[in-house]
Amino acid sequence: MPETKRIRGQLRRAYEGQAWHGPSVRELLDGVTAAKAAARPVPALHTIWEIVLHITAWEKAALRMLAGEAVDLSPAQDWPPVRDPSEAAWQDTLAALATAHAALLDTIANLTDERLDDIVAGRDYSVYFLLHGLTQHALYHAGQIALLKKI
Repeated sequence: MPETKRIRGQLRRAYEGQAWHGPSVRELLDGVTAAKAAARPVPALHTIWEIVLHITAWEKAALRMLAGEAVDLSPAQDWPPVRDPSEAAWQDTLAALATAHAALLDTIANLTDERLDDIVAGRDYSVYFLLHGLTQHALYHAGQIALLKKI
C-alpha cells in the first residue's frame, strides 16, 4: 500500500472516526451547540469554536503548502476570532472544516509517495512531516475539545 494512502487514512480517522485513541474531531463536535462552542469555561483557554477555526486554518494552509506556496499565518489567521456567535455561524464553521478536510484528503489522494520527501516551500521540513503533523494537530486539539465539553 502506498504510504500516502496510509497517511490519508490516519488523517481521515483523526477527523471522522474509527480512531484507535477514541472519539474523532467530528464525533466530538456532534451535538455541540453554538453556545457550547463559544463558551469559555476557563478564561485562559481557547473555546471549542476557536479551536475548530484554528484546525480549519491549518488544513487550508496545508492545502496551499502542498500546492507549493510558502505560507506564514498571522496570529489572527492562526487563531481566527469568533465574529458571530449565532447557531448559523457555528454551522458555517463546521461546514468550512468539513470542506477543508475533504479538500485536503482529496489532495493527499493524488500525491505520490515520491512527493513525501519534498521540502515544503518556506519550511525546513518535508511533506511527510507536514502530513503527519496535521494528524497530530487534529488529535491534540480533539483532546482539548473533549475536555472543554466536559467542563
